[in-house]
Amino acid sequence: MEQEVPSIEEAFGELKDPRSGSVLHGLTEMLVVALCAILCGADSRVAIQIWDEEKLGWLRGNLVLKHGIPAHDTFGRVFAALDARRFEACFIRWMK
Repeated sequence: MEQEVPSIEEAFGELKDPRSGSVLHGLTEMLVVALCAILCGADSRVAIQIWDEEKLGWLRGNLVLKHGIPAHDTFGRVFAALDARRFEACFIRWMK
């Protein structure tokens, strides 16, 4: 029997957003756009931002992205602050 693939939100639901206070870009949206870009060959936070900006219309077909695409510095700060072990566990769960 074929297993259903969990959504990114389901797979990464236990990953806590390391930021406090109000934020412009939700963690789930940041994960989705970054994973899409990486799966398409982006290999740096700058490449992620560029890919996302080029695909903004397509991404908005699936996400709200009220404040557009995060800057590469935002990707860098947020991803550097994530719990790496928890992210790895979530990623493995999603990939299985």
